[in-house]
Amino acid sequence: MHTSPPDTTDPAANKNAELPRKRLKPGERRVQILQTLASMLEQPGAERVTTAALAARLEVSEAALYRHFASKAQMFEGLIEFIESSIFSLLNQIAERESSGLAQAQRIVAVLLQFGERNPGMARVMVGDALVYENERLVARMNQFFDKVESALRQALRSAAEASGSSTPTVEAQSQASVLVSFIIGRLQRYARSGFKRLPTEQLDAAMRMLS
Repeated sequence: MHTSPPDTTDPAANKNAELPRKRLKPGERRVQILQTLASMLEQPGAERVTTAALAARLEVSEAALYRHFASKAQMFEGLIEFIESSIFSLLNQIAERESSGLAQAQRIVAVLLQFGERNPGMARVMVGDALVYENERLVARMNQFFDKVESALRQALRSAAEASGSSTPTVEAQSQASVLVSFIIGRLQRYARSGFKRLPTEQLDAAMRMLS
């Protein structure tokens, strides 16, 4: 009896064939690595994320990670760059749109807390919890980030103090900006250490009235 060969165009005939994995472009793979690292940092109680665990989550070899990043520290730098570009872009918009110095300062605080709340893994990077076992320059870079935030707050608050007729606007602005940065870091730290249960923006309006 003559039998015809199987129809290879029929999906059912090839249902057991393994589909080739989509090859990502270098830029896409870098983004995927950073997104996966951030998502792993979002796990409550997560401590040090190893490259072995990261590679396993991505289903690639550790060597594949190092084709895109020279070191794990460079991966964390990628996350910090995302934080910096996102936040400072928003702060520039606040400076352009808000004419009141006090309103600018309040928006700056809200923006940082909202960003951390929406990006739990990034919040751990911002307060340094995720950087404890990593390169010291990463901690220094986040310290510089908050120095810049404090500078933006100081500028806004000095403008507010001058508008209210203060005789020492610079001194007032410096002390207020320092308190607000400590408040931001404290709220983000509590968020991270509570397993992301205590939201940074919790009763924010009431807190800002006390700090204003």
